Amino acid sequence: MATVSIIIPVYNAEHTLERCVDSVLGQEFTDFELLLVDDGSSDGSPALCDRYAAQDSRVRVIHKENGGVSAARNTAMDLAEGEFLQFLDSDDWITPDATKLLLRSAREHQCDLVIADFYRVVGDRVSHKGGIEEDRVLSQEEFAGHMMENPADFYYGVIWNKLYRRSITEAHHLRMDTAISWCEDFIFNLEYIRHAQRFYALKAPIYYYVKTKGSLVSQSGKFVNAIRTKLRVFAYYNNFYKHVLDEEEYEKNRFQVYRFLLDSAGDGGVLPAILPGTQRLGDERTSVCAQAVEGTGILSDGYRNRKLLDRYLEIVALQNDLSLEETRLLLYLSRVSRPESRRNLADFADMSRRALSLTLQKLSAKGYIQVEERRPPREAGGDNPYLSRAQGAKELSISLLPAAQPVLRELETVQEEYDQTRFAGFTQEELSLYARLSEKIQENLRRVLQ
Repeated sequence: MATVSIIIPVYNAEHTLERCVDSVLGQEFTDFELLLVDDGSSDGSPALCDRYAAQDSRVRVIHKENGGVSAARNTAMDLAEGEFLQFLDSDDWITPDATKLLLRSAREHQCDLVIADFYRVVGDRVSHKGGIEEDRVLSQEEFAGHMMENPADFYYGVIWNKLYRRSITEAHHLRMDTAISWCEDFIFNLEYIRHAQRFYALKAPIYYYVKTKGSLVSQSGKFVNAIRTKLRVFAYYNNFYKHVLDEEEYEKNRFQVYRFLLDSAGDGGVLPAILPGTQRLGDERTSVCAQAVEGTGILSDGYRNRKLLDRYLEIVALQNDLSLEETRLLLYLSRVSRPESRRNLADFADMSRRALSLTLQKLSAKGYIQVEERRPPREAGGDNPYLSRAQGAKELSISLLPAAQPVLRELETVQEEYDQTRFAGFTQEELSLYARLSEKIQENLRRVLQ
């Protein structure tokens, strides 16, 4: 049985389906089943689905008559076998580490629901969209409190930036409401949250959202139907808070709960076309030069190792609001015993001294490190004006403060994953041989460099 069941409803998606499915099959985490539900497509989508199933045993295809996205998801949930559920839409895609990060968060924090940041894509522009900034496990009431602040926000409403425990959906018979065509994701989430206890916000974007939803009025055809649907959704929302909050807390927050009607009055929580902080698609994550990756020689070897490490460090940076340079320097500081000077540390960290100084200042301002410098005492006869600059260099002392410990623990995980990727497929005998040969290489290097 697979650990994660990944569900993709498919309807006339031949132009985007390959990008979507390829992003799933290219996941770093591989213990999943992919359920493609062909919802009566009339284009080339059914053949594409069957081709993927023939090529990869993890892919299961269900062909059914057209019944809408909610019915398609329900069909897949009836057949899913995984411990967890993950959803995609066929015209979107996910980052290579998406399933790994969602599952790791659920396992490490023993959570029932993981909610993650995502990317909003418009043309060739992309922007980072997030929500909860707290880096800790949240109770049901705490999660509901955050949701109350932005009741019609996509971050809470959709299902594709979340990971669910299938045991909860099955124990309480949770499925999509096929009677409505607006906010059906949100209603499913409300019902699921009522039965979940522990929540975790993953502050790393793992999903590329490219759909542009139509307005509720255009979907329902009639204005009256639109109003009825919104009122029905609000009834779900209002009852949810009556269940989660005690009577006193509900009365205290009644106005905030009713804000949902105001916030959803525009277009059902549709994101604006362009969000602040946009950048060109492809620049949102660490880029890689394909030619260098395929190259041979010591320079290409070094490049590949550096880029692989940066790919893992980047997640730690995103989750802790750090730059990649700040994260990398924290890793170096956790490994170097005692840098004698700024020059030595800059050399060790492969940074200019100016960049090092700026990064140290930022880490110090964030409370991660404490930096002290002092000039060594002069030796007898130390008034010689011809002393080299290195001899007169300030001694550098850097202490890692308690605030840095959560980041350092994440860096330990990153290093484990880095090694797992490098040594994937090695036998124990091969690992032992590699360790012995590596030690010999390091002895040769030390002998020349010391």
